Amino acid sequence: MNISRRIAVPGLVRIKKNALSRLGIYLTRGEHTQVAMVVSAGLPETIRATVNTGLAQEGVATVQWFEIDKNDFETVAEFFAHMPNTLHAVVGLGGGKALDMAKYLAFLAQKPYYAVPTSLSNDGFCSPMASLTIQGRRRSLAAALPHGVVIDVDVCLNAPRILWLSGVGDLVSKFSAVFDWKLAFHHKGELVEDLAALLSDASVYQFLANPAFTPQGLTQLGTALMLNGIAMEICGSSRPASGSEHLISHALDEISTRPRLHGLQVGMATYITCRLQGQQADTIDQVFQSTGFWDAVRTDPFSREEWLAAVALAPSIKENFFTVLSTRQCLSEVHAILEEPVLDGCFV
Repeated sequence: MNISRRIAVPGLVRIKKNALSRLGIYLTRGEHTQVAMVVSAGLPETIRATVNTGLAQEGVATVQWFEIDKNDFETVAEFFAHMPNTLHAVVGLGGGKALDMAKYLAFLAQKPYYAVPTSLSNDGFCSPMASLTIQGRRRSLAAALPHGVVIDVDVCLNAPRILWLSGVGDLVSKFSAVFDWKLAFHHKGELVEDLAALLSDASVYQFLANPAFTPQGLTQLGTALMLNGIAMEICGSSRPASGSEHLISHALDEISTRPRLHGLQVGMATYITCRLQGQQADTIDQVFQSTGFWDAVRTDPFSREEWLAAVALAPSIKENFFTVLSTRQCLSEVHAILEEPVLDGCFV
């Protein structure tokens, strides 16, 4: 069956060294010279200075500057209420909270959005969804893909390595997500859009060719995570990028006394769900060994009790979302997986 749908994808993509200093150039090329900056609180002064200097040199005016330390709907609604009509675009600079706030602010205002992540900890910078809290509860709200994606490879290399490992964990989750999507087709008749599924799978294999914390490896990871966002836009859902592994992570966010980085939780959950699915677990083990993902988890192990509780809760997190966790009672299998030698030291 042919599917006809109009989608919007980033028209500007720069994943390179010194991209941050050229942000003003990229904005003026799009005739976006009046911008709102939505910036992570605590962003290093060197990054702020680089951006401000580049904008000033190109005559780009920062009409509004918002410092972000939380990503709640109430705050972004307040920002929107005070946005001037003269604004040309919204720029999100920093980590996930700032980018989600900027993305949703631009969506509300119907203005172009530029994503400028300073680390690659997950695929959220180029997803068509914004993760916000509403009255204290996390929600994924429909938004739009960025007009532009600007990733400075040197800036990301200088970010804590654990953020890169989080991005690796989020990327490999596409193996589990696509499998779950196809499982939903066979069990429930849910439509699988093949191009989106292929794009999501291909993005992982592209990175696996060079899973290194180097300029080239960062470029490949940034590209792969961006393509995941485009895959979601193609099919109009999170299916190509989110499956049973994300349900477990979301359950952890609800019950854990100390939730960890999204990509660390999702990466670990992906290994577990791929074991349940009977596919790709060895590949994931290899990439986690070569990148140091397992070692990073062992320095701050997860709670076995919390993870078992999260697996039990996960199937109820998202209504009418069929995954491997829907096929059977998996708790005893997961309990055994957590005791396997490959996960030694990862749980206490």
